[in-house]
Amino acid sequence: MPDNQNLDNPVTKYPKISPPEQDQPEPGLDTKLEPQADHGEKTYMGNGRLEGRKALITGGDSGIGAAVAIAFAREGADVAIAYLPDEAEDARHVITQIEATGRIGIGLPGDLMEVGYRKQLVHDAADALGGLDILVNNAGKQIAIEKLEDLTDEQVLETFQVNILAMFTITREALKYLPDGASIINTTSIQAYEPAPVLLDYAATKAAINNFTKGLAEQLGPRGIRVNAVAPGPIWTPLQVSDGQPKEKLPKFGHNVPLGRAGQPAELASAYVFLASEESSYVLGETLNVNGGKPSP
Repeated sequence: MPDNQNLDNPVTKYPKISPPEQDQPEPGLDTKLEPQADHGEKTYMGNGRLEGRKALITGGDSGIGAAVAIAFAREGADVAIAYLPDEAEDARHVITQIEATGRIGIGLPGDLMEVGYRKQLVHDAADALGGLDILVNNAGKQIAIEKLEDLTDEQVLETFQVNILAMFTITREALKYLPDGASIINTTSIQAYEPAPVLLDYAATKAAINNFTKGLAEQLGPRGIRVNAVAPGPIWTPLQVSDGQPKEKLPKFGHNVPLGRAGQPAELASAYVFLASEESSYVLGETLNVNGGKPSP
């Protein structure tokens, strides 16, 4: 069989990590993650697919959001990122990466629990960028709880506020700016299809995001605004070590997928670029699964 030296085996393209048990206070920082995650800083090469575009990414300071922000900039977009004030260290790194491409990078700190911030966020992003034509609803809250008896109404409400209710607010405000041809991309999860027993509230929000995406795609399609989602599998981000997973399960995180390893944030970026670009002009209401081979609808 011929050996094509230009192909990477996806099993070994990134190392199989066995993270040590570790803990960070919520929301967690990429700078303190062990091992460090790959956001594509040294590997993502742009091709001008988003030249002149203007994007807002929630949760753009770390993990998947950081990788998407870097990729969008290298594809030619100006990017604003929303993040919690406690994540400023990670946000500075991402903005530096954006600006290194010659694009505009804007940081907009705040808490998505606050409705006022959610509403003002979009307007501040559009003002700073001179418009808005890509919205990535990516920010998420994930706290593992072993038993339903220990899952408080307060946590459920917070998870729903950050993960899905904020999407309604932010997207509603964004529609005041998004032109024909704009793209909205929501981050959902394999948890929408395979809910872990310890992530009942988180998984429920991700199923809701799938439904929100499909319904909104039908509503906005006639206006020329495309709405899609990306459903990651086990991706190595600070979400996992800030109580997103039971600590004892971290050493085998992601080992249960067909590729046998956790994914890196850099492996998600191209999916978002595709859904934001003109290459996906006939794609609406799609949930693009990037999960290492786990069966999903």
